[in-house]
Amino acid sequence: MNKIANRKVICDVLMEEAKTDKDLVVLCSDSRGSASLTPFFEAYPDQAVEAGIAEQDLVGMAAGLAKMGKKPYAASPASFLTTRSYEQCKVDCAYSDTNVKLIGISGGISYGALGMSHHSAQDIAAMSAIPNMRVYLPSDRHQTRKLMQALLKDEKCAYIRVGRNPVEDVYTEDNCPFAMDHATEIRKGDDVAIIACGEMVRPAVDAADLLEAEGIHATVLDMYCVKPLDKKAIIEAAQRAKVVISVEEHSPFGGLGSMVAQVVGENCPRKTVTMALPDAPVITGTSAQVFAHYGLTGEGIAKKAKELLEA
Repeated sequence: MNKIANRKVICDVLMEEAKTDKDLVVLCSDSRGSASLTPFFEAYPDQAVEAGIAEQDLVGMAAGLAKMGKKPYAASPASFLTTRSYEQCKVDCAYSDTNVKLIGISGGISYGALGMSHHSAQDIAAMSAIPNMRVYLPSDRHQTRKLMQALLKDEKCAYIRVGRNPVEDVYTEDNCPFAMDHATEIRKGDDVAIIACGEMVRPAVDAADLLEAEGIHATVLDMYCVKPLDKKAIIEAAQRAKVVISVEEHSPFGGLGSMVAQVVGENCPRKTVTMALPDAPVITGTSAQVFAHYGLTGEGIAKKAKELLEA
């Protein structure tokens, strides 16, 4: 069982890069511990900035550093980064076309019992709605590493959302296919297309395996690149399938499900269902307990697929 959280992988990649790139700067909003970035602050104090609990300042400073030729990575809880500093993300980063990488840590319902104030079930919709802002939700530690290494090579702003806890591997160190801004097809089938992002990719794969045991063949797309969305991959998967299911740790409005439904509806109409968190404060519990309650598990996704195919 994997015990390495995606947020730690982000720190590892940034520390590797900082050895040779002195323009790389990491900023936190009293969140270096939560972001697993304390080792970076200790190893590279001259390349680290503590903004305190002031998310607007965090993003504004990151944008200013970018305009000076630095390469800032600003980390803060996703729930606060995408709401308290939304205007700065929109204007200082995206509209001003600055090279700021925004890292939303403890995304979705990672904070569990802390409730709706600390949950980020709206961030995919909010950040995707900003022109010039890219949105990524890596599915496991191996893909997180590949994504971060790719982002280090470009100079465009982006929002990266990761959870708080380690997640079961989807890939292996030796087998992690990755193409920037292209979905990864993990399974291929002609009965149902399951399109997932972030921590929901592993349950989607589990669902495909359960369905395969019953003679139902599923395509699984890892849509880590929510924006820019890989429309071509969605269309190809939907054209093969009888039904399409999207799965996300997000509100049912404006996220991956809405985007998938729009693409499928416009290009190859199929019965399309979104599996997501409810439009309500979620129950109290760990991530696993919350996912199980709302059917966001391999068993829950497989059950939904069978219901749709039998309808």
